[in-house]
Amino acid sequence: MIVGLGNPGPEYEETKHNVGFWLIDSFAKDHGISLSEKKGEARVGQGRLAVPSGQIDLVLVKPQTFMNRSGRSIQYLLQLFGLSPSEMIVVYDDLDLPCGRIRIRPKGSAGGHRGVASIIDATGTDGFIRLRIGIGRDPSQDPADYVLTPFRSEELKQVEESIDKGVEALPLLLEGRITEAMNRYH
Repeated sequence: MIVGLGNPGPEYEETKHNVGFWLIDSFAKDHGISLSEKKGEARVGQGRLAVPSGQIDLVLVKPQTFMNRSGRSIQYLLQLFGLSPSEMIVVYDDLDLPCGRIRIRPKGSAGGHRGVASIIDATGTDGFIRLRIGIGRDPSQDPADYVLTPFRSEELKQVEESIDKGVEALPLLLEGRITEAMNRYH
């Protein structure tokens, strides 16, 4: 299961906090997966991905709860699809990474991200893969306000390139080739 974090609604579509949604949309488009199903509190798409080791069935998820409540939606879907958190990749924005950089980690703390904290609380584990997309930080702006603003045009190009890298990295992550993905895309 690949989960992109964001906030639902048109007023949030272009904000920095929604880059997780953007990556899911890009991956879905590239692989012909429709996110038209509604399951619980999420938009869901199911598909099959051809990888060198064979075929992987996958579920793409965009929770429709607000960021801070993502965990309950994700926990429901993990149970519905009979998956464990270790079979999940979570994609989200990261204030502490320069704009346009990506970082992959096999597990870890929430690092101050409330959406990830909600997932850890709901699932009882931090043992899931994270793909973080750097959005930078503006020290003059409150982080809660900053993540809800759109990117400047020069930042948007960097973020779009990082989303492309993330889309390329996902098949490696789905195959469990985490170290290879980290070496290639960091």
